[in-house]
Amino acid sequence: MTSAVIVDAIRTPSGKGKPGGQLSEVHPADLLSRVLRALTERTGLDPALVDDVLGGCVSQAGEQALNITRNAVLGAGFPDAVPATTIDRQCGSSQQAAHFAAQGVLAGAYDVVIACGVESMSRVPMGTPSLGKDAAGPAVAARYPEGLVNQGVSAELIAARWKFGRSELDEFSAQSHARAATTAASGGFAAEILPVRVGGTTLTADETVRGGTTAEKLAGLSPSFRNDQAAQRFPEIDWKITPGNSSPLTDGASAVLIMNEQKAKALGLRPKARFHSFAVTGSDPLLMLTGVIPATEKLLARAGLSIQDIDAYEVNEAFAPVPLVWQRELGADPDRLNPRGGAIALGHPLGASGTRLLTTLVHHLEATGGRYGLQTMCEGGGMANATLIELL
Repeated sequence: MTSAVIVDAIRTPSGKGKPGGQLSEVHPADLLSRVLRALTERTGLDPALVDDVLGGCVSQAGEQALNITRNAVLGAGFPDAVPATTIDRQCGSSQQAAHFAAQGVLAGAYDVVIACGVESMSRVPMGTPSLGKDAAGPAVAARYPEGLVNQGVSAELIAARWKFGRSELDEFSAQSHARAATTAASGGFAAEILPVRVGGTTLTADETVRGGTTAEKLAGLSPSFRNDQAAQRFPEIDWKITPGNSSPLTDGASAVLIMNEQKAKALGLRPKARFHSFAVTGSDPLLMLTGVIPATEKLLARAGLSIQDIDAYEVNEAFAPVPLVWQRELGADPDRLNPRGGAIALGHPLGASGTRLLTTLVHHLEATGGRYGLQTMCEGGGMANATLIELL
């Protein structure tokens, strides 16, 4: 049988997604170009062999409009004949790109393909593409007459309904920073981070990691999403989602080189891992962020495995209640959950996060000798992707 394998996976360091962030002076197409170029240089791959480049990006407007992935391919110096497309499955955009890429290999449509993602939240702020207009339309409004809510309120609803206390959320968030800082200090990110030259400085470290963060410090932060209308509608919410237990606005790019296993061997390349199983699901668009639970259950059922069989899990830390509710509902081992820290520390560059998580997961399995790695990502509108990989 044909296998879809991961030959290499890299990412930029994170940058704070606001003016003055360490990557904010880099055009997003150029940021992605650098990752694509480095991916081929690291592996010695002739870019002409790439059948397609599938990229994720959420805010496809301004400098990220008009198929940013194609612009990045051209900027990377790939031959004109290499095509590209840009995908929007909200926060799971580049994870979906990896699914489509691997599934294309399994179907025989691709031999060599790159899945990638980019988001410059400093240069193209969230909400830009809608231009202040109603993107859902009257039929959605009629289906949900009380109205849907933003992701921050969804996170508050999860915290309230699953009874997560403020201290639990802040302790988890501080742990995310501690794990990321420990990994960085030991050189654990060196193999996955592409140094990025900006001006006269070479950036090699994630700007969003705060190693000195403690739950006590986070306890002093005020809630971010409280408003009178939501407070009246949802009296069970006691408002505990803050900047400290949420992922920060982030700039970044990431990319994964995926091949037919036979093609990789013919090119003299050693695959790191193979794609084992995939799942994607819709979920309640009001809670919005709980789709990671049914997506994981669907994935494990397809794989014929239990959560105890998995050596590491990457669950995107959009907000602290998301991985915590996933862990509780799945009965997962907290020591295996985001062992290098998650998005609260490493950042959440929206369209790039899916392949960032995959990059971190692959390198963690390599470093620890684990066999199976699971990745899952909640997504705007109530969806989630889940991916299972196996180290080779």
